[in-house]
Amino acid sequence: MVEFSLPKNSKVGVGRTYREPKGAKNVKSFRVYRWNPDDGKNPSVDTYEVDMDSCGPMVLDALIKIKDEIDATLTFRRSCREGVCGSCAMNIDGTNTLACTKFISEVKRDVRIYPLPHAPVIKDLVPDLSQLYSQYAAIEPWLKTDSSPPDKERLQFPDERKSLDGLYECILCFCCSTSCPSYWWNSDRYLGPASLLQAYRWIADSRDESAGDRLDELEDPFRLYRCHTIMNCTSACPKNLNPARAIGEIKKALVERK
Repeated sequence: MVEFSLPKNSKVGVGRTYREPKGAKNVKSFRVYRWNPDDGKNPSVDTYEVDMDSCGPMVLDALIKIKDEIDATLTFRRSCREGVCGSCAMNIDGTNTLACTKFISEVKRDVRIYPLPHAPVIKDLVPDLSQLYSQYAAIEPWLKTDSSPPDKERLQFPDERKSLDGLYECILCFCCSTSCPSYWWNSDRYLGPASLLQAYRWIADSRDESAGDRLDELEDPFRLYRCHTIMNCTSACPKNLNPARAIGEIKKALVERK
């Protein structure tokens, strides 16, 4: 039987445990992935016992409390706290989601918090999103036209505008792309569901005049067709969007134009 194991320097160990404050009766444990590139140590999982009677209801509230009151070295991204910016995307209880919209009460046991999977880690819960952003830039996410600009705005009929619903709301948290096995194994060439959903957002826009060129750029065995409709992306999206459907619409457009 063949046995596989991780390289020694990537094995996750058991870290420190920070006990609950004295007198706390409503305690929740948070098991948080820790890795510091500067100390030369392997990753570990630290356990923080938090008094929930003095903590907000969201996972992000607990992380902020941990950083402010227990361990100032904990590193993570966050900004809006309203599920709009996508900064606090991470893997919570085995699912990619936003820490600011994930209720602690939804996790029945210890809350396990890891960075987005299959992305290089900068430190602790902060993934390196450079490649994901470069792929997003590659689909040229702006209105492209050849005709002369109108005196005012470019108009759309209500039905044309409605066709963008479920596309423009993407906040680029990349929960979808980092939950996609096809992206895990082909991230160097496959654009991934986040960028492809954004690509279709412009293909579907009646004001854009470069749909043909956009489809030409996507017609590639890897850039588009590595999607095998596993649907992890749709399940993971915290905004309830459907990247798999958008990818299917791109494939459909390529077939129809032939």
